[in-house]
Parts: sequence; structure tokens; C-alpha cells
Amino acid sequence: MKSERKTFEGTRAYLDCYILESSEEYSVKDRPGMLICPGGAYYMTSDREAEPIARYFMMLGYHAFVLRYTVAEHGPVGGEYVPLLDASRAMAYIRSRAAEWNMYTDKIGVIGFSAGGHLAASLGTMWQDEYVNRTLSLEYGANRPNAMILAYPVISGGTFAHRGSFCNLLGEADNDPERIKFWSLENHVTPLCPPSFVWHTASDDCVPVVNSLCFCTALSENNIPFELHVFPEGDHGLSTALREVRPVGEPLISRWLELCAVWLKGIFGV
Repeated sequence: MKSERKTFEGTRAYLDCYILESSEEYSVKDRPGMLICPGGAYYMTSDREAEPIARYFMMLGYHAFVLRYTVAEHGPVGGEYVPLLDASRAMAYIRSRAAEWNMYTDKIGVIGFSAGGHLAASLGTMWQDEYVNRTLSLEYGANRPNAMILAYPVISGGTFAHRGSFCNLLGEADNDPERIKFWSLENHVTPLCPPSFVWHTASDDCVPVVNSLCFCTALSENNIPFELHVFPEGDHGLSTALREVRPVGEPLISRWLELCAVWLKGIFGV
């Protein structure tokens, strides 16, 4: 395995790339990839939803990429589109190096947790957004994820919103009903969205499970294949739910890792 860091000029974002080595002795020549968006209410990016997730996907044979996108911890985000621009740059950059890294260009997923789930879902639902593509001068589809994994995601700015995430993302526009509606991602689901895997806990008292339910309803209405798991108990921010990130492991909830791996095998076939 080799690692490198990609910085994006003119931004505070950077991408940590974990690339699995190739060898003539391996039966596998090309690999899928996974872009990881940690949570943190658009204020910070959580370590427990970064490298532990990367290590898991590398164990599955994926190249893994942890995006430290622009957040409010070190000053205003600078515009509600900025994190989505970061994610779009990252996905396009990953895809541009696919041949060099022996990676499938059509088997690159995105996974996000909490507010990082909002960012991952933004990428999955708004990759074709005119402003994004015009600003970055992207080739059509360069930033489109081929699969989307959302863990206890922030989705909606309505009654069940996680207000902190929306305040940090929207800044002074955090009370603008039109902007809140625009960034409520259930409103952006179209037939162009990738297949999705979503999980949440019913007892999450930080980001209510309604966020995942309303998003999956929109996926269903648009005939997007998806798999949804709602675990009856569990706190917010569980990450892998293994002992590395929890004082005591949560074996019932950590099953999401295996469930997701099986789902991805069905989607990507590798």
C-alpha cells in the first residue's frame, strides 16, 4: 500500500489517497475505489469516520480516499456549494488517475457519515448540477459516483433537520426557507442517482432516522435501487461500531459493514 496527499489549489480541502499495490502475482489487476466523507456537522471532519473506514474498504480490496473537505472550524465555509465542489474535484481527480492506479473508472463509490452523508448525497444527487460543472469545467459524469453509501446521513432541512449542519453550510442564509429547501436532498433525487445503501438507528436523537426514510422514499419514487437498514438502538456517530471507535463494540450494528460489502459485491460485481 502507498499513500499520498492531494491538495486542491485555492481551497482548504485535501484528499488522502490510500492505493493498494499491484503485482504480477495477484489474480486481481483492477480494483474499485471508495471516496470517504467523514461527518462533523460541516464544522469539522471526524477522525473516527476517516481512516477506520478507509482500512475497512482496503481490506475489501478497494483503493480508499479520505476527503477532508472545507468546514467551518477554521472560518466560514465560503459558500454553500463549496463542500460539493470539493467532493466533485475529488471524484474527478480519482477517476482521472484510474489507469495509473489500476482502478475501474465505473466502480468508484462514495460513502458519507452524518453531515458527510449530506455531502455524499449531494454528490450523488447533484453531480450534474450546472453550477458545479461550469465552475470546475468537468467532463460530463467525471464527478458521478457509481454507488452511494449513507450512514446516519443529514438529508432534510425540514422539521427533522440537524440545524447545526445546515447553519454551518449555509452561513448567513441558514434561515432562508428557499435555501434550506434547496439543500434538502430528498428534493434532488432523480433517475440519474446511483444505487444506494443507507443505514441509520431508530433511536438516533441527533440526526433523526426520518432523514434516511425520506431520502429512500425519494429513491423509490425514482426507481433507484437501494438497500435500507434501520437498527432499533444506537447512538449517533457510530462509524464502524467496532471497539476501535467505541468503548464497547456494538456487534449488532457493526453488521452494517458486512451487509454493505455484500451489497457492493452485487452492484460492482468485484
